[in-house]
Amino acid sequence: MTRVLAVDARAPLAASIEEAAGLLRAGELVAFATETVYGLGADATQADAVAKIFAAKGRPQSNPLIAHVSSVEMARAWAGAWPEVAEVLATAFWPGPLTVIVPRSDRVTAAVSAGLDTVGLRVPEPLVARAVIEALGRPVAAPSANRSEHVSPTTAQHVLDDLQGRLALVLDSGPTGVGIESTVIDVTGSVPCVLRRGPVSLAALRAVLGAVDIAEQHVDHGAPQASPGQGLRHYAPDVPCVRAEVSSYRGLPGDGVVSVGHAVAGAHALLEPEDAARELYAVLRQLESVGVERIVVLMPPETPQWAAVRDRLIRATVVAAP
Repeated sequence: MTRVLAVDARAPLAASIEEAAGLLRAGELVAFATETVYGLGADATQADAVAKIFAAKGRPQSNPLIAHVSSVEMARAWAGAWPEVAEVLATAFWPGPLTVIVPRSDRVTAAVSAGLDTVGLRVPEPLVARAVIEALGRPVAAPSANRSEHVSPTTAQHVLDDLQGRLALVLDSGPTGVGIESTVIDVTGSVPCVLRRGPVSLAALRAVLGAVDIAEQHVDHGAPQASPGQGLRHYAPDVPCVRAEVSSYRGLPGDGVVSVGHAVAGAHALLEPEDAARELYAVLRQLESVGVERIVVLMPPETPQWAAVRDRLIRATVVAAP
């Protein structure tokens, strides 16, 4: 059975942090909250421990993991190289929900990066996450702590719902504050390129860097991906989940409706981008758990403010039949 240990997000007990770090040191899996979602952590230097992540989640080996570090200094020490643009981004956005792809150090096992010579690094904001990493003294590979392609977890209970018995410990520090996965930017090319939309917007990145490209956001599985979360289907409930525009939705008995960016009678309304990001996964899991026949998502406006939420919804849904 998986042990759950409640921790104070602002003042975690040293014994709790050391217990988590000790399990990671021993090659076990430990889940903890980042500001985005709960992560399923393993020591990023241990190939066998990292393999347990893929087995627990049922995750394809072609889908890389993010290595979490406790500070910019730790990132510099564990990167194979640290471009100046990475330093600029780290200064502007860390700790926070931005993953920076840089050359991978050989000390980080290749399985973390799907065999590629790059690695995604980030410093999470929550004290508990950074304390565990610092106590371990090595990067922690930590994708979302859920079954592969399922809705990401934003509470400790969500982790248990998906992975009970598949990991040693869950540190429960309460719901996550941001709610969708980090923005991923690759800085190994001539122009930085966003590989996954997230809480740090394209506009914010361009404000500090100038030119920033954006990669095709929905790709087929198969070859190793440069970033996690690029698959065509991801973040999806187990029940049928479709998307529609408010103007074209025709309800069916048994529908559970989530209206994003619009007030619609009888729907779960997520009206503001930050609120929608924080609450979306919990709402999808709630509808799934109460046994609706179908989840219908009424899509938000196609504007920059909604870009990250739209990205997750497109991956989680299919277009509703007319």
